[in-house]
Amino acid sequence: MRSTAILLFTLLTTTLAQATTWTLPPSDIDIVGQVKVIEASQEDTLLDIARQYGIGQDAILMANPFVDRWLPSEGTKVVIPGRYILPQAERTGLVINLPEMRLYYFSKPEKGKKPVVITHPISIGRMDWSTPMGKTTVVRKQKDPTWIPPQSLKKEAIEAGNPPLPDVVPPGPTNPLGRHALYLGTAGYLIHGTDKPFGIGMRVTHGCLRMYPEDIEKLFDQVPVATPVQLVNQPIKLGWLAGSLFIELHPPLEENEKEYGDDYMQKVREAIASFLEKSDNGKKINPARENIVIDEMALELAVFEKNGIPVLISK
Repeated sequence: MRSTAILLFTLLTTTLAQATTWTLPPSDIDIVGQVKVIEASQEDTLLDIARQYGIGQDAILMANPFVDRWLPSEGTKVVIPGRYILPQAERTGLVINLPEMRLYYFSKPEKGKKPVVITHPISIGRMDWSTPMGKTTVVRKQKDPTWIPPQSLKKEAIEAGNPPLPDVVPPGPTNPLGRHALYLGTAGYLIHGTDKPFGIGMRVTHGCLRMYPEDIEKLFDQVPVATPVQLVNQPIKLGWLAGSLFIELHPPLEENEKEYGDDYMQKVREAIASFLEKSDNGKKINPARENIVIDEMALELAVFEKNGIPVLISK
């Protein structure tokens, strides 16, 4: 019975590989989506392809390190890294994993329907304007928001030799907030659209979370006020699928590089040990997992590539 359920779940995620919405798996399954390979056409840039498939810029580049981002030739194979290990967090509301630069929305299921998880790429704050971690909520929503640049940004623009920022930027095509904004309980921080969509999936903001215009438009209608928001820092993600252990690795945030840089493999091993010791939603880990054997070659390759794609690391 269990193997049948896993097969059905695998088939479902395969058919929805291009989508950003999946049926939420059981608590003992942590992976959704599917990696696929497509062929670039002559007019495509790698960033065009990323946007089409709901992938951020850094993620598409990490998955395709030898493909020219601006001129992939006709027929070039492009990996779409559309498979994800769900972050280790309560599966409710918005969960944002900063190193991954990805947002997950665990919505309340409608009556008679199965719960789903929705995921989108985001941009996060630069090192000098880092996005704060922790828990907050969506306190209000605004369509066609007005942007009032804070004094800190006005000062930065002048020091950089750029034209001074206006006191108020009205709604319109040049508004940096785009057409939709979710205001968070952490003062001054928003999840919003953008007038520069090619920067999605990078550390380019002043602390806010940017999304592709089409993604925030959908999310705006789906997320109610008072939705809980969890911002986490998980460059090392681990998860189960069919009793097998997978790892998904992302470069740590710049401010954490020293912590990981000296012995990244040691950090990975500590994360694996900690993950295996944890309970699964308050229940003891399946006894079949207690004697799991790590495939050292697969683990070393995953650490070497660090490409943001889930990798099987158990034998």
